[in-house]
Amino acid sequence: MARIAYSLLILLLFASCREGEEINASFYDCEFNFTDSSLTNPSRAAYQSVLDNMTHRGVVGVTMSVYHPQTGLWLGASGKADLHNHVTMQPCNISRVGSTVKMFTATTVLLLAEEGKFGLDDKISDYLSGDIIDKIENADKATIRQLLQHSSGIYNYIQNPKFQTASLNDLIREWKPNDLLKYAYHQKSYFKPGEDVRYSNTGYIMLGKLIEHIEGKPFYDVFEDKIFGPLNLTKTQFAAADPVPDGIVRGYIDLYSNLQVIESTYFSGWDYYTADGGLISNPADMSVFFQALMNGQIINSASLNQMLTWKTPNEKDPDFFPIAYGLGIFKIETPQGTAYMHSGDAIGYYANMLYFPDNGVTIVYAVNSNYGDIDQFVSTREAMEGIISVKGIISVIRD
Repeated sequence: MARIAYSLLILLLFASCREGEEINASFYDCEFNFTDSSLTNPSRAAYQSVLDNMTHRGVVGVTMSVYHPQTGLWLGASGKADLHNHVTMQPCNISRVGSTVKMFTATTVLLLAEEGKFGLDDKISDYLSGDIIDKIENADKATIRQLLQHSSGIYNYIQNPKFQTASLNDLIREWKPNDLLKYAYHQKSYFKPGEDVRYSNTGYIMLGKLIEHIEGKPFYDVFEDKIFGPLNLTKTQFAAADPVPDGIVRGYIDLYSNLQVIESTYFSGWDYYTADGGLISNPADMSVFFQALMNGQIINSASLNQMLTWKTPNEKDPDFFPIAYGLGIFKIETPQGTAYMHSGDAIGYYANMLYFPDNGVTIVYAVNSNYGDIDQFVSTREAMEGIISVKGIISVIRD
């Protein structure tokens, strides 16, 4: 999820800090439901060095999966799952993975479209009504496709300073979708639908409501029916069912940009119930999902082609890779080649998943710390280049 303004975080967060809880190390015990061959992977040392370098520089803990068609799957971890209780991170540990859920949301919408329940070029106002349509500029005109592609122009509620203040004054509040959407009411749209692309969490809350309207049950139950269950994603769940589930690693933020982190495990309540964030998973499950999606095992080839139809923003970001927007997915041009990706933020957590279509390499990593000086090691262009350029990630190391 797009992050809250850091300046406000500095001003307000200190008032809401929690002390670390006394938690037995067994709380974090986990295992994979498959045979893990990571110890025999020929690239294991190179992969592990990536993670150890991150934690050496100040990241609290990190888990990562790397799938290479020639060397198979590697799963690893470094650092701590819980600083207060001195618990070491394990590759199977679960974490908040934020806006990576948007790829799950988009996939579910495409599945429902395949079932003939709506068309992607239908207006969202054909299915939703009331204040959501009447009070959010462009909502009466935007199509489902435009919401998926962030080309609706609809204002991103997270950017509203009033929301930032309200959220940061009560960081453990659990927000419901309509509470959040109100911060987009009567806000000027960024552009007319279809004219450009600009990231909007508001649009994905609306897509979650669309899923619920069509299926008659919570969107995250539809995720379970159509994605989590069929793919046997046993470590993946949505926060609404259990906002701070057993086994979730503690989250931390570098509040003062000095690598002296504070715990923030309970500070992500604005995305517990909305389809723009709130996913809990681990890199192994996320890799299974991404590979299945790209291999045509979830949506059909026509839907996948639509998902991978790109629109380039009019304004380029000089600090990031050249990027294009698909339906719930992005395409970036890296020194290692084209990658499809989606990242996600929550307070104290960051995750990123990348798929390289030229060779099928899939990289997913999740960290339990962010903001301040930590971000430069996990979420910047330089951080990503440092991961994907390591020998063995794209190329192959042989013993």
